[in-house]
Amino acid sequence: MNPDITTAKTPLAFDARAIDKRVGLILLATDHSTEADFARLVASDNVGLFATRIEYANPVTPENLRAMQPRLAEAAALILPEEELDVVCFSCSSASVVIGDDAVAAAVQMGKPGVPVVTPAAAAVAGLETLGAKRISVLTPYTVETSTSMAHYFADRGFGLESFTCLGLEDDREMARISRETLVDAAVAATAPEAEALFISCTALRAASVAAEIEARIGRPVVTSNQATAWACLAHCGIVPNRSDAGWLFRHAMTIAA
Repeated sequence: MNPDITTAKTPLAFDARAIDKRVGLILLATDHSTEADFARLVASDNVGLFATRIEYANPVTPENLRAMQPRLAEAAALILPEEELDVVCFSCSSASVVIGDDAVAAAVQMGKPGVPVVTPAAAAVAGLETLGAKRISVLTPYTVETSTSMAHYFADRGFGLESFTCLGLEDDREMARISRETLVDAAVAATAPEAEALFISCTALRAASVAAEIEARIGRPVVTSNQATAWACLAHCGIVPNRSDAGWLFRHAMTIAA
């Protein structure tokens, strides 16, 4: 026996969006850390996260990083197809340096025309400049080969590199498993006395969750890849964060476009 189903006659009202602000995330297939950091730092009742993943093969080399560029347009188009986003973040620091911020933005905008695009490298630059830091130390989990492009990226943007330390890893899944205690100790050791701030590169690292702890140890600002992109994405949503658990950056409005 079929149930007697009727169509409701109640008038239906619709909001313009199911959630007010939309942040798109393009993640590596191997990423363990970005979604957790963005869920903690970005998501709220007014900000939604919409993620997709792209194929990526370790080891972390310039060649493997560059191979992701042709996949960005398709990945972007899969995030809420035919609907607008407030911003899209491509969550890979080393790839954004190797491919180039402008090339990343152009590729993403092929799939999502007109959307603002955030990369970790550009967001870190904006964060460091907002904090007034020009002499910096840098810590990466990469090999020397992959770190070299990162060093040139910051030097080319006018930063003085007081020190640059890499951990020599080739697999981003191993990078994600570095303990938080190890990250804190490595960050303290990597900070030169003359540095005005420390940048910790790599979206795989769980560094955003210990940025405030590192700052307490070194007495200077810490900018991490996921912290900086979360901050920049909130700025594109018109939100200035104010929280003490995410480091000094999260108490400042963005003053440099990212």
